[in-house]
Amino acid sequence: MVASMGIVGAAAVAQGPPPAPKPETLSSRPGATGGEALYLQHCAMCHGPNGMGTGLLGRRVQPALLEERDNLPAQYVILAARQGIGNMPAIPRGEVSDADLKQIADYLAAGPHEVSQ
Repeated sequence: MVASMGIVGAAAVAQGPPPAPKPETLSSRPGATGGEALYLQHCAMCHGPNGMGTGLLGRRVQPALLEERDNLPAQYVILAARQGIGNMPAIPRGEVSDADLKQIADYLAAGPHEVSQ
């Protein structure tokens, strides 16, 4: 009996915590178009699909910024992206074109956006 309890206990430990949910990306949201699709493609990997960031930033910033934000001018997004801000490096034109960045900036400025977690 003691041996069987040990096996059950070991199996429970081996399972560990449930996996974290996958972040939304362009492939997981095929209906995304325009600036939203470009945001998911170029920005969500660091900022998350809802704009609250990933990792430590995501744990410190509540609620999700894109869901609450209504004061994000497009020109600010463009400037921050091209020059970098805080820990975010500058994004070169070879990585995101001016036209694509404008679509992303317009999408973010048009918020707040309802996005799933």
